[in-house]
Amino acid sequence: MRSFRIRVQPARASTLALLALAVTGLSGCNSLLSSDNSLLGFITPYRIEVVQGNVLTKEQVALVKPGQSRTQVRDILGSPLLTDTFHADRWDYVFTIRRQGTEPQQRQVVVRFDGDTLKSVEGADALPAERDFVASIDTEKPPRNPRSLAMTPEEIKALPVPAKTAPAASAPEGPVRAYPPLERT
Repeated sequence: MRSFRIRVQPARASTLALLALAVTGLSGCNSLLSSDNSLLGFITPYRIEVVQGNVLTKEQVALVKPGQSRTQVRDILGSPLLTDTFHADRWDYVFTIRRQGTEPQQRQVVVRFDGDTLKSVEGADALPAERDFVASIDTEKPPRNPRSLAMTPEEIKALPVPAKTAPAASAPEGPVRAYPPLERT
């Protein structure tokens, strides 16, 4: 039986080892990204906040009543995001927000008119109240150790009593200066 030996030149061996190391390193980069596109779970790229349309809440839409004019509806809800020349009696209010640290939101309200008077409002049932909306986009975290600025009655009693001071003198202290008159008489 013959045995074969493969001779690899040292320069090629180091090149192959470097290539194998690079491929292994690059294949691991994908596994460093977590499901929320952050590196190692704590480094996230900056994402610009995108807000489009009108924020509509239940309180605003409750002010809109059938029979109101287009001007009154526009004063209450603002200008619609979409108006269509082929459907002049329909206004679309669309709101989308993509903010880092919160879930993306999208809402749509369709306002229909009969001539110049409001006929109906569709999609108002899915709108949040104003407090719920603010809470859904709030990304500020509460402090870990909140400190109270109010003192308990025990802490107030433990405070030292301030020393009494002498009453202030009625005459001002300091050098007396005489200034020449501003005008000559």
